[in-house]
Amino acid sequence: QVQLVESGGGLVQAGGSLRLSCAASTIFSIQTMGWYHQTPGKQRELVATITSPGNTNYADSVKGRFTISRDNAKNTVYLQMNSLKPEDTAVYYCNAFVRCIATEYWGQGTQVTVSA
Repeated sequence: QVQLVESGGGLVQAGGSLRLSCAASTIFSIQTMGWYHQTPGKQRELVATITSPGNTNYADSVKGRFTISRDNAKNTVYLQMNSLKPEDTAVYYCNAFVRCIATEYWGQGTQVTVSA
């Protein structure tokens, strides 16, 4: 069982910042952690991912504005969100991939709302 708990979402004005956190409770080593977002009527989309060695990947829409990082000792991944835009409004979900059992886990999601 892998449990992911997200925090840090909220309401901000355009141009503001938020920092999302996701803490994983598991005995397994997590290869990749990431953030995805979803709005009503749309598929869940990748925002950013980070591997254990620290390699990162970003969606084009957030590159240069968002930064993903992780603390392996704490099994926590962060998403620093700067220069937020109204189109960033979505539910953000934490994701963790455990390679040894080839299993993906999802958090419950945290709402991010950016007002104009």
